[in-house]
Amino acid sequence: MAYGDFQNEIYNAGLAGVVPDLPMTFAELERRAEAALPPSVWSYVAGGCGDERTQQVNRTAFDHWGLMPRMLRASRDRDLSVDLFGLRLPTPLFLSPIGVIGLCTQDGHGDLAAARASAATGVPMVASTLTVDPMEDVAAAAGDTPGFFQLYCPTDPDLAASLVRRAEAAGYRGIVVTLDTWVTGWRPRDLSTANFPQLRGHCLANYLTDPVFRAGLAESPEDDPAAAVRAWARTFGRPLTWDDLGWLRGLTELPLILKGICHPEDARRAVDGGADGIYVSNHGGRQANGGIPAVDCLPEVVAAVPDTPVLFDSGIRSGSDAVKALALGATAVGVGRPYAFGAALAGTRGIVHVLRSLLAEADLTLAVDGYPTLADLGRDAIRRT
Repeated sequence: MAYGDFQNEIYNAGLAGVVPDLPMTFAELERRAEAALPPSVWSYVAGGCGDERTQQVNRTAFDHWGLMPRMLRASRDRDLSVDLFGLRLPTPLFLSPIGVIGLCTQDGHGDLAAARASAATGVPMVASTLTVDPMEDVAAAAGDTPGFFQLYCPTDPDLAASLVRRAEAAGYRGIVVTLDTWVTGWRPRDLSTANFPQLRGHCLANYLTDPVFRAGLAESPEDDPAAAVRAWARTFGRPLTWDDLGWLRGLTELPLILKGICHPEDARRAVDGGADGIYVSNHGGRQANGGIPAVDCLPEVVAAVPDTPVLFDSGIRSGSDAVKALALGATAVGVGRPYAFGAALAGTRGIVHVLRSLLAEADLTLAVDGYPTLADLGRDAIRRT
């Protein structure tokens, strides 16, 4: 079944008087998610840095790129699969790491909801270090769909090594190191409510279940949770430099993907230093305001490392956005806030709905514009407008 057939399901259900109970547009998804989430969680998920200009231009920058339609190349058989780190994946989408996705579902187990949606759709999940449920449980919930583990590198190298070993043992297929969050950016929405979830003990399961972290505590986290949170605050956020790249590479034989790279020279240097993949992202505008839209950084990075997989996120709100990022050279495209909002409305079912909607739009966009496979979607398929 082609992903675009999702629309036929909806239209056929309409013949029996059934209309979707979940939103079909991002604007409505966002509006309803705001009403469903507690204000503190909403501000953390939906907000960004400063006046949120970078967050906004991440989205509007896609409007300055346009796909070039090609006719008489129609095909009912379309292929959206990609090869990534030795894996054959059915779609080019993946679930970007969201450190508080665990708080976004009504039952407070959003990490498991996302993993189950990954299992249901075949869309890989990049599981965050900051989860409500331990990484092992998240990996198990994803079933046969491969996943990746995102590492916020702690100051304690032994703890970093322990987290990576656990990810390997749990079956994750790559380590994604986030580079731009050794310190958190200036976020007025969160500051106005004096709310930082992890300092309140949320989303710390991977630390509280880690033997190295627990060994450094005077008492168990169960007996003194406040002390455990203080210990976490001391260890979170190693300020990584190029001198650390060899150490990071030595932590694992899994593919090493560096997240947050936007400059082509940084991409070249990362690959020369042993990185297996580059992840272009500005953290959705959450870490630094006043920056360049991530999608506008993508083409130069792709050109700088032509033989290396390049992942991308920041600003994806539709299937056509994803197609544009793929045309600009991304190997795979991450979805962030849309699936968090789907989780807020209906847990796993909400995330599956969001992913099926994005895939349907991407599939139909490729069909209408004459690109039956992603291999047909070269750089000449897109123009700056």
